[in-house]
Formats: sequence, structure tokens, C-alpha cells
Amino acid sequence: MEKTHHGSHEPPSEFRLTAHRETELASILSRYPNKMAACIPVLHLCQDQHGWVNDSVIAFVAGRLDLPTAHVQGVVTFYTLFNQQPVGKHQVWVCRTLSCALKGSDAILRHCEKRLGVHAGETTKDGKVTLRTAECLASCGTAPMMQVDKDYFENLTVQGVDAILDQLLSNPKG
Repeated sequence: MEKTHHGSHEPPSEFRLTAHRETELASILSRYPNKMAACIPVLHLCQDQHGWVNDSVIAFVAGRLDLPTAHVQGVVTFYTLFNQQPVGKHQVWVCRTLSCALKGSDAILRHCEKRLGVHAGETTKDGKVTLRTAECLASCGTAPMMQVDKDYFENLTVQGVDAILDQLLSNPKG
């Protein structure tokens, strides 16, 4: 009788960059004095393609940059902008640093949680949005603010957040 291993952890499939991103990788490497200095931008390049950084991505980056896997893992776990698990198609980051907190970021976060039906750190059931919090998004003078993917939205009100989320959630392409 043959045994099956339900729930066993298969090794991650080997990660590879697309041809276009291989060109970007070469460009990144040409701008840095050594391969170690390119670790963060190369991780971002890989995450842009894969959506998150798993063991296969870490092994790829370590191999391409001639770095110990532990070094690359340390970079990934130190910086919050690297996703260590799958995330939604879009990420909504609500800043919660002092300037934003004094201007009402807690209410903005609570409203996002209610609208999206998730808590900070979770992804909507449809996989469209991951809600996150950030310690500082460097827009203290225009607090409260949030970042949606790579776009900043400042001087937020609940109504402004609704307009942003309406547009994000109604987009049929994602």
C-alpha cells in the first residue's frame, strides 16, 4: 500500500526572474559597488514579480549575489516592506506614527478594517487587499495618511478613505 503525505511541506519550486527582470537585475548590479549592496533592490525586484519573498526567492537572491542565505533572510525579516507570506493584489498601509495618530489615524484604520472586513495584517477573502499598518510613511506634515501600493493619500478623512477604497474595490482589473 502506497503512503500519501497530506500536509507535507514540499520544497519551494525554484524561483526565476523573467527575461525583462533579468535585464533590470543587471542594471541594478551595475549601480552598486558590490553585490551585497544590491541586496535590498534585488529583493524588491523579486518581490515585484512573485508578490512575496519565500524560501525560493531568498535562495535565488543569495545565489545570484554570492551571499549567505542567512544574510538575505535577515534582510527580509528586518524590513517590513518585504512580504513574508502571500498578500492581496493591493496593499493598503495606514500610518500610525505620532503625527498621524494625533490627526486621527486610529479612526482611519478602524474605518478601513470595517470597510474591508479584515483586521490590520489580514487579506480580504477575495484576495484583493491586504491591510497593513506602518510606523512612518514620512508624510508627517500631511497627516493622517495612507499608502495604497505605491501611491500616497494625505490629509485623509473617512469620506476620502471611502472614495479611495471604492475606486480600489470597484476596479474590475484588480
